[in-house]
Amino acid sequence: MVSIVVAMSDSDDTIGGTRPDPDNTASKDPSDWVTGDEPMTGPQRSYLDTLARQAGEELPADLTKAQASEQIERLQEETGRGQ
Repeated sequence: MVSIVVAMSDSDDTIGGTRPDPDNTASKDPSDWVTGDEPMTGPQRSYLDTLARQAGEELPADLTKAQASEQIERLQEETGRGQ
């Protein structure tokens, strides 16, 4: 018989849960992005345009990457497209 022992460490590192993984840029808070103050990307702009039209909203065209990401999240919840 083989026995497997899993040792739990005192480290704060976890997988899953609600807090963002600081080593994965896709899960960082947009306000913490290194490039968050750069202009939004083409794909962000296109998707945000689609979401804003669906929600009946107009947004400024000069959003940053971080701002666009936050608006996308908000509009996905509002329109139900993020589910």
